[in-house]
Amino acid sequence: MKTLKLLVLILSLSSLTALGQGYKIGDIAEDFSLKNVDGKMVSMANYPDAKGFIIIFTCNHCPYSIAYEDRIIALDNEFRPKGYPVIAINPNDPEVEPRDSYEKMQERAAEKKFPFPYLFDEGQKVYPKYGATRTPHVYVVAREKGTLRVKYIGAIDDNSNNPDKVRQPFVKDAVNALIAGKKVPVAETKAIGCTIKKKK
Repeated sequence: MKTLKLLVLILSLSSLTALGQGYKIGDIAEDFSLKNVDGKMVSMANYPDAKGFIIIFTCNHCPYSIAYEDRIIALDNEFRPKGYPVIAINPNDPEVEPRDSYEKMQERAAEKKFPFPYLFDEGQKVYPKYGATRTPHVYVVAREKGTLRVKYIGAIDDNSNNPDKVRQPFVKDAVNALIAGKKVPVAETKAIGCTIKKKK
């Protein structure tokens, strides 16, 4: 009986560990090298003067991602000149969701005139390291003593339906605080969006 209870406890702990995978606030974020829609490989090392990054896992087909496209463009336009450019990453498997293929990414980026890189997580190797589960899912990282530390994780803001009714622009508040040398006011929120598409 004791052995059975111990086994159940071990399984429960392993389940919690699995759920808790990915970066936490304060963790060091590893760099990546992923293909952009222009065919070039992009990594954070390509931005030596950046103070940090707004990394957004997003995609073509998800209604939430589509609803946020203009706001993501606005974030890049506002914060790229201040040292925090947007890097968008499509984490979905195109065999599961063909609308998120690399070719469709190129079409969407051209149609919307994305001013930021839109990278393809081929083989789905990057998003699990971050712990992204939704599209969109945001990670704000800041440069500290030669490393990039995670400072914010979650949603772009508190209203996916209507940008005019946003009361808490979480990402904007986080980046503005970092630029001012202050603590991020809300460091973690729940990402709202479509689940990341992967083979079962």
